Amino acid sequence: MMSRSSELRRCRPLLGTFVEIGADAGSQRASAAIDAAFAAVERVQRLMSFHDDASDVALLNRDAAHHAVEVAPWTCEVLRAAQLLHEATGGAFDITVAPRLQRWGYLPEADGGRALEKPATDQSAIEVLAGNRVRFRRLVRIDLGGIAKGFAVDRAIDALEAAGASSGIVNAGGDLRVFGPSPSMIHVRDPRQPGRALPLLEIDNAALATSANYFARRKWRGRWVSPVIDPRRGRSCTQAVSVSVRAATCMAADALTKVVMVMGRRSAQILRDHAAAAFLVTPNGGVLTTEGSG
Repeated sequence: MMSRSSELRRCRPLLGTFVEIGADAGSQRASAAIDAAFAAVERVQRLMSFHDDASDVALLNRDAAHHAVEVAPWTCEVLRAAQLLHEATGGAFDITVAPRLQRWGYLPEADGGRALEKPATDQSAIEVLAGNRVRFRRLVRIDLGGIAKGFAVDRAIDALEAAGASSGIVNAGGDLRVFGPSPSMIHVRDPRQPGRALPLLEIDNAALATSANYFARRKWRGRWVSPVIDPRRGRSCTQAVSVSVRAATCMAADALTKVVMVMGRRSAQILRDHAAAAFLVTPNGGVLTTEGSG
């Protein structure tokens, strides 16, 4: 997606994708900075993975409908951000769509799918309390996959900067953020030929996240589904387009890609509120821009 010959780079499988981290190779601390950045990503994965029975997400899904559960401050930070976006979008962004993703095979079933009581799709049931405690006012099941990857990228960037790197990149499967003195050209997949890259834009000390359905669409009971869901209608977004969002943080960019896919041009005000911009690559390879930043 981008390349700087003066950077030291490493790549590891994390967050259900490959995470590439680079830092200014001119610094003697580059290797240690990258190690610290990977440690931050690994921590987010431990806390927020739907697949890890010991994660905060698993703990909440298991117990929070029965009593308040204490979780890590990072988990609370992501939950609060999700709550704000849920309210701002009138429910178009909702982290309680996990049961539908399980039904369609994108997430593993809990209890083999045999639970007597089925969770609702209702993010308003989540209450974040003082002392990093969380409770669910009714039975819901959360998945932070639509926002936590961007949060992990931001925490990795923090780690690079704290370790003294003068420039760097964190790229988690297309959700990325860069910092430093030079802009970087970003490419995205061409919807017509997903193996081909299209130059999209240059970013400078910013984040960009992309959501698309090139490889994620599947047939379920005779109809196409995808992991991007409009929770208000219970339908998935299956159009063959790519949505990228540029924002100051990768958490915002990551979450807003789903908002744009669900809301389309009605997301313009949400983008303005986040000083963000969206780029939709159409099936014919054209690019439509919704500019929310000044």
